Formats: sequence, structure tokens, C-alpha cells
Amino acid sequence: MLSTNGEYQSLEITKTVLPVVSRQAEVENASTEANVATLTKFYGRYQDFMEMPAPAHQVAEYLNAHASWFSRCAEPMKVQPLGENGYALVIGRFASFGYEVEPKIGLELLPPEEGIYRIRTIPIPNYQPPGYDVDYRAALQLIENDADTSESLTRVEWELDLVVNLHFPRFIQRLPKSLIQSTGDRLLNQIVRQVSRRLTRKVQEDFHQFLGTPFPVNSKKKW
Repeated sequence: MLSTNGEYQSLEITKTVLPVVSRQAEVENASTEANVATLTKFYGRYQDFMEMPAPAHQVAEYLNAHASWFSRCAEPMKVQPLGENGYALVIGRFASFGYEVEPKIGLELLPPEEGIYRIRTIPIPNYQPPGYDVDYRAALQLIENDADTSESLTRVEWELDLVVNLHFPRFIQRLPKSLIQSTGDRLLNQIVRQVSRRLTRKVQEDFHQFLGTPFPVNSKKKW
């Protein structure tokens, strides 16, 4: 349940790798650039909401039973359960400038504390992300509509802090830094936008099935 509404920043961090000292030092250090690896860090803060046509306690009952709906609603992403509250997700394939990445992330859906649902990244056993790492921290809160209406309505308000570190291959590092950052910005926002819209709508449709009511064809959610 993600969207691209929010602030976005990108930072670049350069790490210098010291060469091994040897009698061939002059040859090994002929090119300083050969000993520099670039880590590009992208940070995004997003917030949005979705509406559920039911009182908060009923929405909470649905969210708490994520084992029965999360994998189904996450399709076509590949999902593998990790323990009681965790899942490994393969987000999809994304490419730019000949650089292709298929993000895979472990997420844990924590039980609510004082009405706040939190989602965080967890390691995936026996898996090392190739060229990237992700720090995902989301918080969701249920806000019930207190207005005197015939239909109960609950807003699921959420915010997400997302940090992605990309270790670009050397042929990408030769490109202008501004181009690398703009490409990373676009790639991250593309992933967030695609996953957001698809997952949000599927959860809303599934919740209507949970209630035993038809999902309105013209139902809309603010983006």
C-alpha cells in the first residue's frame, strides 16, 4: 500500500578502497579511479491513505489476519512466507541504461501497538541482495469517521520512510553524477508507484469480499 505522494531526496556517498601494498604498487595505483567504489543513497518519505467502508474494529480484524490475504493481494509479485509475520517479496524487473535490477525484500508486518501498525525490513535467509539494500519503515493508523452517516468509513492513513542504497556497476559510474541520481530517483519512484496502486486496489477489493459486499466499479481512492 504505497504511493508516490511525498518528499524525495537523493544523496551520494563515496567510499575509497585502499589498494594492497606490493612491489607493483606503481602499476596497481596507476589509475586512482580504479580503486574507488560508489554507493548512491536514495531516500524517500511518502504518506497517503485508503478508505475502507467499515468501522475501525472490523478493518483491524482484517489487517490482523494478513496471512489470509497478503500473498493473494501482492500478486503478481512472488511472495514467500517468512515466519509468523514476515514475507519475502520479489518486486519485479526494472532497468535503465542497460542496468537491470529485480528487487527482493523481506518485510515483517508487526502486531499493532497502541493502534499503530508497523512494517519493517527483515533479512531473507540465505539471500544476499545483488548490488542494493533496502531499509523500509512504514506506520499505519486507523481513523474512523465519526460523522453521523448511514455508512461507517475508516481511513487507513500511513507513512513510509524508504532508504535504498544502490551499488552501481562501473560502466554506470562513468556517467555524470546528476544523471545517475535522476535515474535512481526515477527507478525508485517507478517501483513505489507501481506497487502502490496495484496493492492498494487489490486490498480494497479483497476487503469487500471479506465483508461479503460488491466492490463498486466506480470506486476511487485519492492518489
